[in-house]
Amino acid sequence: MPELEQALAEVAAEMAARTDRGEVATYIPQLGKVDSKKFGIAAVTNDGRVILAGDADQPFSIQSVSKVFTLTLALGKVGDALWHRVGREPSGNPFNSIVQLEHENGIPRNPFINAGAIVVSDVLLAGHQPREAIGEILRFIQFLADDETIIIDREVAASERATGYRNFALANYMKSFGNLHHEPELALGVYFHHCAIAMSCRQLAMAGRFLANGGRNPATGHSVVSAERARRIGALMLTCGHYDGSGDFAFRVGIPGKSGVGGGILGIVPGVASLAVWSPGLNENGNSKLGSIALEKLARMMNWSIFAP
Repeated sequence: MPELEQALAEVAAEMAARTDRGEVATYIPQLGKVDSKKFGIAAVTNDGRVILAGDADQPFSIQSVSKVFTLTLALGKVGDALWHRVGREPSGNPFNSIVQLEHENGIPRNPFINAGAIVVSDVLLAGHQPREAIGEILRFIQFLADDETIIIDREVAASERATGYRNFALANYMKSFGNLHHEPELALGVYFHHCAIAMSCRQLAMAGRFLANGGRNPATGHSVVSAERARRIGALMLTCGHYDGSGDFAFRVGIPGKSGVGGGILGIVPGVASLAVWSPGLNENGNSKLGSIALEKLARMMNWSIFAP
């Protein structure tokens, strides 16, 4: 088994040489401006090592990767009551599908598809103005990453709002079933802004450390969530974290992961490390094409899999 530093360098070099990079997400205009040749990868191990390769210090729009952190916050607020409003099953449909939502009476299949994350945003709004809820999410991520420089990209947030017609449809549809407790535009304001958080691979891997370490921040030993909750969040990442490509990611990579249409993926190797990879070009399921390939290669090189004996 190679050293992790060597493995990351080899993976980054191979990805830099590839020409089949996927397509950037143009339906959010600001994301369509990102250079598809970018690639970064970071690993933060539970023993405190930070290993970087490629464009690992360049911020990018984390998009749906943020849903891991909003889910963590929502579970901290309402606990298992959340599961009365959001399911825990893979969707098998595109992340912005309204068909399944209609069939299931306004209850999103899981918290990582758009409809589910909008409900989670609605939960975080309780007792707050949207600005306060957005600030709470940002501060939580800054706390996890131990980095107060993390910001929300206001241009991306505005771009999402201006083109988010399907998300407005999802929110209004759930409101008609009583599964949004606030006005749709308020929940969507929170949703658009947390998806527009900008982070580098280094910052994202740092923020995910608690999930690789049984719910504790390995740098301080302080508990962020219980070990049981960390396992359950990881389970949802494995089964639902890549939308209708989740099964293939689990099959090929074998670790929990959460993707975003900005090209980022947060990966968790329980007991070992938190990983972040960024390559803006997407595959047909809306997941980072080279990011997925890179994590598959890294997991194979390091013999990382939750299914390993």
